[in-house]
Amino acid sequence: MISKAKLKLIHSLERRRRRQEESLFVAEGPRLLDELLPLMQPVFVAALPAWLESNSHRLSPDVETCIVTPDELHRASLMQAPQQVVALFPLPHPTWNDTMAHANLCLALDGVQDPGNMGTICRVADWFGITDILCSTDTVDVFNPKAVQATMGALARVRVHYLDLPSLLSRLDVPVYGTFLDGQDIYAQPLSSHGIIVMGNEGNGISAEVGRRVTQRLYVPNYPRDRVTTESLNVAVATSIVCAEFRRREQQ
Repeated sequence: MISKAKLKLIHSLERRRRRQEESLFVAEGPRLLDELLPLMQPVFVAALPAWLESNSHRLSPDVETCIVTPDELHRASLMQAPQQVVALFPLPHPTWNDTMAHANLCLALDGVQDPGNMGTICRVADWFGITDILCSTDTVDVFNPKAVQATMGALARVRVHYLDLPSLLSRLDVPVYGTFLDGQDIYAQPLSSHGIIVMGNEGNGISAEVGRRVTQRLYVPNYPRDRVTTESLNVAVATSIVCAEFRRREQQ
């Protein structure tokens, strides 16, 4: 049986302040745990008997485990449809070094607010081999439970850093790309294999302060060019297209 104290703790972690205070985040479901467990260990697991029986060998001996009934799992879960297991993981504290942008391609998020977009962008970064995402301090927390679920385990391989984004971009001597509606056609511009790709807020795009640090303004054109289309792309979709084009160039 799961204790009232554990139930209270799990639900308190929906709030960013509590995640930071406890240095914990919530991850749920067998698919997400399959991705996380090879690279990081939880401190607590509440699961149905069948999941624990199949996965106990993947847990360190010091992990606290609790067998729960479907009703108890439902009360513990932050999801509408609980999926066999709820786990608490320690918050990672990755270290950023400016030299990383000199040798690799990095993403930067300027004020992205939707947890689903945040999680999907982490998944996109993981797919395209981008291991570091730089976030402005007003970007949604990647350890928001909805964002964690949307990452589909990419959090185990992608480091997410929250920092003063304008200050960082000012001191880095690397290409800084940004997406703008008045930018240059991405398919006709030279692209580097290192540097930073900035993606902006869902409604307002890249802020003026960050925009001043962008060295190359890019645009993903619609097709055909003269056709009236939707005003803009979803930021996660746009990130996928931009990352794909950068990686395609490296294969040429």
